[in-house]
Amino acid sequence: MNEKLKEKIRESLASVLPITCIVLVLSIFLVPMETGTLLVFLAGALLLIVGMGFFQLGAEMSMTSLGQGVGGQLFKSRNLALIIVVSFFMGTFITIAEPDLQVLANQVASIPNSAIIWSVAVGVGIFTVIAVLRILFKIRLSVLLLGFYILLFLLSFIAPDDFVAVAFDAGGVTTGPMTVPFIMALGVGLSSSRTDKDGASDSFGLVALCSIGPILMVMLLGIFYHPTDAVYSEALVPQVSTTRDVVDIFLKELPTYTREVVMSMLPVLAVFVLFQLLARKYNRHQLLRMAVGFVYTIVGLIMFLTGVNVGFAPVGNLLGGEIAGSSLKWLLIPIGMLIGYYIVKAEPAVQVLNNQVEDITNGMISGKSINLCLSIGVSCAVGLAMLRVLTGLNIYWIIIPGYIAALVMTKFVPSIFVGIAFDSGGVASGPMTSTFLLPLAIGSCIAVGGNVITDAFGVVALVALAPLIAIQINGIIYVHKLHKAKRTAEAPMAYDDDSIIDLEEV
Repeated sequence: MNEKLKEKIRESLASVLPITCIVLVLSIFLVPMETGTLLVFLAGALLLIVGMGFFQLGAEMSMTSLGQGVGGQLFKSRNLALIIVVSFFMGTFITIAEPDLQVLANQVASIPNSAIIWSVAVGVGIFTVIAVLRILFKIRLSVLLLGFYILLFLLSFIAPDDFVAVAFDAGGVTTGPMTVPFIMALGVGLSSSRTDKDGASDSFGLVALCSIGPILMVMLLGIFYHPTDAVYSEALVPQVSTTRDVVDIFLKELPTYTREVVMSMLPVLAVFVLFQLLARKYNRHQLLRMAVGFVYTIVGLIMFLTGVNVGFAPVGNLLGGEIAGSSLKWLLIPIGMLIGYYIVKAEPAVQVLNNQVEDITNGMISGKSINLCLSIGVSCAVGLAMLRVLTGLNIYWIIIPGYIAALVMTKFVPSIFVGIAFDSGGVASGPMTSTFLLPLAIGSCIAVGGNVITDAFGVVALVALAPLIAIQINGIIYVHKLHKAKRTAEAPMAYDDDSIIDLEEV
């Protein structure tokens, strides 16, 4: 087996194993499960681990190279109309193939999957254009974020109340393991062509802006569709008697997800072929490598979606329902916080972000510190989400103060921290969140008799909000330490000339 593939599968195992262990412990001490149910879950987890390994390697080989190639070529062309058209279609087509968007669409029962997927994809396409133009015209990220979030909240008061949580969740799940490598690579390709000192820090922020588009588009969609018309019921875990039955239920669903993945990847492949024909960017070796990467991506997506939808998500729904329906329902909050702490480590897009942060900052900002901030922030967010499920607390009481705090902090931290924080919000709420936490919340909400649309949906949105605050707090602390070091050393700079953040600018 390819050594790089082995490494990716080991990373996936290390990411998914904590969640699997938590479920096993709960099944022993709190929510006893039938042996067949547990086998289905473990089989789903195995497919998830292997599929994520294939997918991450494939995305690294294909999507990252494609994004950097397109970004660099667009900057060289200097053709504004071409930049706008290509950015829009690339953002749209990449999003259609996003696995966690498909998972979310499957769980919004009242709206056709195609309507949600295309609305979100168009939203990402539009904001990919805006993000690219920001880099080209050197517009401050904080100014755009402030303006668009004000617009977003104004629109949220016009859209149906029952649809607000779904819209914010859509913004969180859109920027996942398919979209993030391409969008971030596109930013690197564009910003690396610039020679000014802000070029590197401007490579962050694309994911942040692309998370806003889906929220706005889904709110507009909510005017035409009414999610309260749908009736939600507990997801049923397939009943199995033998290990052969376990294999059969996965094989039965495999063709469905194969068809979905192939159809969603066709536009991406078409863009790749068209780009190569026009730009002649890649040599034969690079083309072969990227072709293998696309095969890995497709195989990984098929395994991932099959494992998630057949074995992983139904057990999350079952756990939530059993715990919330018992006398120990308040244990949902600490259990949710524990799961939240570890689940963010399982998000493949988080690792993509961490690697790029270390590369862009020359190790000045470590992936380890970013991971710790994300884990603590997401843990608190999931605790609040479970509190909402149990009490019916309106999501506005959390997201409005949360976003106000996040936007205010943009004035006190260096621009690179703003970009990293808002990008982290998008990548933290990926497929693991939508495939386990959201079903957990839905199952819990049904058990306590709550409104699924208003109370269960929103967990992804809160997970996406937490890093905005946590990482900017880390940025404020970092700036304080730099100023302290400057005063101690009585030097104009607190680090070498290759570093990105200048104390005079902070």
